[in-house]
Amino acid sequence: MRTGPEGEHDDMTIQDVGPQPTSFDLETATTQNTNYRVVAWTGKHLQVTLMSIPVGESIGLEKHPETDQFLRLDAGRGRVQMGEAEDRLTFEQEVSDGWCVLVPAGTWHDVTNIGDEPMRLYVVYSPSHHAAGIVQATAEDAERDEESGKDEPPEWTEQPKNPAPDEHAD
Repeated sequence: MRTGPEGEHDDMTIQDVGPQPTSFDLETATTQNTNYRVVAWTGKHLQVTLMSIPVGESIGLEKHPETDQFLRLDAGRGRVQMGEAEDRLTFEQEVSDGWCVLVPAGTWHDVTNIGDEPMRLYVVYSPSHHAAGIVQATAEDAERDEESGKDEPPEWTEQPKNPAPDEHAD
């Protein structure tokens, strides 16, 4: 959604313009998003994605060895779990609209929707973590894109020199 000079809003369209300046109503874009993941903006050093997690489902237990994450819920309720090992998640917190989750690189983490409506959140990755502008309707689509190599950050983003691969719980 973009706001015109008089403050009016046109239709909700988010287009990843790469490392070009842009602005949009992030809260509205997040709460209106029905896709599992939409990459909204990809910069040289960070990336913004929108996510919608269905009731009872989760982001999936994972670890990004070289990516810090900032997550913010704009709708729904979730349970965050984090820890140094996938079988040792020592941090647990219930979160809801307005809460943020800060995930240090190398930390196992998951966010599960414990509410009765889709959990809507946005995620800031540093460095960029996904293909610019990619839209993944479901978690299965995201997993398939990752496995096929379709969901890789653009070459023009700054990435670690010898990146360690992400890990996902079985």
